[in-house]
Amino acid sequence: MRIGLIAPPFISVPPKVYGGTELFVGHLAEGLTSKGIEVVVYANGESNVSCELKFLYPKAQWPLTGEIFSNMKDVNHTSWAMADAARDCDIIHINNAPGLANSRFVDLPFVYTIHHPHEDGLSDFYSYYPQVQYVTISDFQQSLEAMPKMRTIHHGILMHQYQLREKKQQYLSFIGRLAPVKAPHLAIEVAKKTGIPLKIAGEIQPLFESYYESEIKPHIDGKFIEFVGEADLAAKNELLGNSLAMLFPIQWNEPFGLVMIEAMACGTPVIALRAGSVPEVVQNGVSGYICADVNEMAERVKNLDVPPARVRIYAEENFSVDVMVAKYIDLYTEIYTGRTELALDLATAAQDGPELATLPGAAA
Repeated sequence: MRIGLIAPPFISVPPKVYGGTELFVGHLAEGLTSKGIEVVVYANGESNVSCELKFLYPKAQWPLTGEIFSNMKDVNHTSWAMADAARDCDIIHINNAPGLANSRFVDLPFVYTIHHPHEDGLSDFYSYYPQVQYVTISDFQQSLEAMPKMRTIHHGILMHQYQLREKKQQYLSFIGRLAPVKAPHLAIEVAKKTGIPLKIAGEIQPLFESYYESEIKPHIDGKFIEFVGEADLAAKNELLGNSLAMLFPIQWNEPFGLVMIEAMACGTPVIALRAGSVPEVVQNGVSGYICADVNEMAERVKNLDVPPARVRIYAEENFSVDVMVAKYIDLYTEIYTGRTELALDLATAAQDGPELATLPGAAA
């Protein structure tokens, strides 16, 4: 079984800093390869995976510079990748919406992992492709969709890349885009209510520069509130691993939230507001706490009683790459086996007579 795994062309796989979808693709490719599944990854040329890599664009491009050019680049990359994958892959696994449009022209089964939050326009677009097997990354995300073929598979991370640190330092952490929906301003509020310093890591995207300038920057003093810039894997281990807790004061329905399981892998509990996938990822009293408001977040921080080793075990049992990959292999196998059985049934029916040549689910 050979899987064509298609990522968007803008960020390397795995990402050097920012890139949730690309981190997922990198982890899935590594996990599948370790289990003996043949994988080809379609990404940009700066990607670094242990399986076969193919690319149309040699360089990464982030942040995007223009909507029209960027969309055309995505369409060009994805259509090229699908045409190539159609030659020798058994299943094509796409991770960006343009791939769905090209599925009309390729006689292979498709898996599409939905990385975007719910939008009515996207859901309408999905409805034109009922033959695709959709994978939602949380049950909450799935509850908002209506495609006939859906399955939830939570994200997983490579646990060996994250170090458990049982001895914590006296500070809180926040990692994420510095955007209103991620609410670092509320993380600052929690820090001030508790009197515990906060270290913030994340990307300042051009769209949210004014938010950063007005809501975040005035509070940064380099001591109590510290901004450390974007965090690569080593920086995440340091920042998350040493902090008492990671704050996740989300203000939108996050489809998953990879940074939550990255914190847990370091033995660091997550103190989060209830929204989107949070109740599926955080288990109260085990891996952190789900709170109703900022005041409750502050109270939980002041009364933390979650052993780091238990947080790590919870992450290993629920959100490791091994757990995620096993579920994807089950899905691929079901699709591959079903397609093979249908082909055999059609061949048998054709031999037995024209009255049996059309089977349920086959083209007339």
